[in-house]
Amino acid sequence: MTSTVALPTRGARIVDAARRALRAELRVYSSIGRAIFRRPAIPAGGTGLGYHRPVLTVLFIFIGLSAVEIPIIDLIVHRWPAVRIALLILGIWGVTWMLGLLCAMLMRPHTVGPDGIRVRSGLEIDVAVSWNDIASIAVSRRVDEPKQPRVSGGEYAERMQNETNILIELERPVGIRLPGLAPKGGEHVVDGIRLWADEPRAFIAAARPFLTAAS
Repeated sequence: MTSTVALPTRGARIVDAARRALRAELRVYSSIGRAIFRRPAIPAGGTGLGYHRPVLTVLFIFIGLSAVEIPIIDLIVHRWPAVRIALLILGIWGVTWMLGLLCAMLMRPHTVGPDGIRVRSGLEIDVAVSWNDIASIAVSRRVDEPKQPRVSGGEYAERMQNETNILIELERPVGIRLPGLAPKGGEHVVDGIRLWADEPRAFIAAARPFLTAAS
């Protein structure tokens, strides 16, 4: 006999989307604040490992083009004050949001610390794994097909441009929580984690002392 998990209703999805949008909006500004005061979200005694390098150039291009677009559009619609103000607000918000996303990637890196590893990405993803649950960590590069789900076959993969280069094998199946509702979000049980780190060797070096102490 097979059991099925009830999928969230449309109303539940709308409420969840609104909550996630609000949370992301607040994190945009908190990330900009962290960048201004140079306070990355790294635990005491831990190390931050970046994952932003593959998309950094693209983000800078988008931010630059969006910033240039604001005065151009303003010149085009300057004879219509209501439209001008609305588009000006929208343009400034868009640039601020992309700056916040960039700051989130810089200020919320993967972390390796006394309590374990935190796998992060952008404004939402923050998955914590304790050392007691980790069996091994290795450099292992893999390129997946586009639009692959984050969790597949009992493995969680936090990719960057469809690639991962770190493999974390777990001692036992571990529960993780991803943003959103089922089936993509919510609770998942995994026995392996893959992620992208800009400097995979540095990631392994930072993890080795803690992993040795936990074994």
